[in-house]
Amino acid sequence: MSRTYKATGINLKTQALGESDKIVTILTREFGLIRAVAPGSRKHNSSLGGRSGMFVVNELLIAKGRSLDKITQAQTLKTYPGLAKDLGKLSASQYLAEIVLCEALSEQPQEELYDLFNEHLHRLEMVSSANPSGVLAHLAHGVFHLLALAGLTPQVQICCLSQHPLKPDFTDPNWQVGFSIPAGGTVSLEAREGLRKERQREINNQFPMPNAPSPMPNTQTIVVHRQEIPVISSRLGAMELALLQHLSQPEIRQIDGAKDHHWLSVEQILRQYAQYQLGRPIRSATLIDSYFAANHDATV
Repeated sequence: MSRTYKATGINLKTQALGESDKIVTILTREFGLIRAVAPGSRKHNSSLGGRSGMFVVNELLIAKGRSLDKITQAQTLKTYPGLAKDLGKLSASQYLAEIVLCEALSEQPQEELYDLFNEHLHRLEMVSSANPSGVLAHLAHGVFHLLALAGLTPQVQICCLSQHPLKPDFTDPNWQVGFSIPAGGTVSLEAREGLRKERQREINNQFPMPNAPSPMPNTQTIVVHRQEIPVISSRLGAMELALLQHLSQPEIRQIDGAKDHHWLSVEQILRQYAQYQLGRPIRSATLIDSYFAANHDATV
């Protein structure tokens, strides 16, 4: 068996090793997630210095090791310089990279994940720096698509309770729909209220008033599976629901009337849902909070 192998991959994470090396976590098309040492990459004249940076795509020659493999050659195929020049874009890219790190498998081809991640990095890089809501929109789009690829898509087109389609009502300024993280998506508030009343009637029948007649003896007890009343994690207006439903499309487009706070609400919902599904916090999300809070203060 060969002690070296070739792979094409994008750097997702780096950490210092010793005085001059780095450990690079790489998403490769051919072998999925790998961790390899980039020897001497922290030296100022190292040929691996720039090639071991974040979001650099390389064609690699890697030598197998006992605990960690070692990068012996790297030829850069693509970089995303526009991401490092904008804090919002960089934060969004790191956010997506965290999700990729959770989803990626090792020792298995990850072509779809590799291509999808690179596509959304390219889209983020192309967003105008003067358009903060564009960064949020493309971040939410990327999160939704990554969840979909992992089979974790939230249900946003129909009610999780009634299975009826949900259509935003822009004619009523007070119209709302619920989003339940445990239930997996959107919930009609009317359907939830109807289920709550039904449960209350069942409780009243199960525990009747003291003067109510007793049930007949020797009657059979029928056990019925009861649909749980979902916990509402957040409430959405018509615009937020419209934006959520739009995220399933291949391309993101401008929706008339959508403001920064609408996209912030959508991102928060997807963040909480992703963290619940992945079982871990998205640490880079705090950078998104800081960036957009500062941006809002600057424009007020």
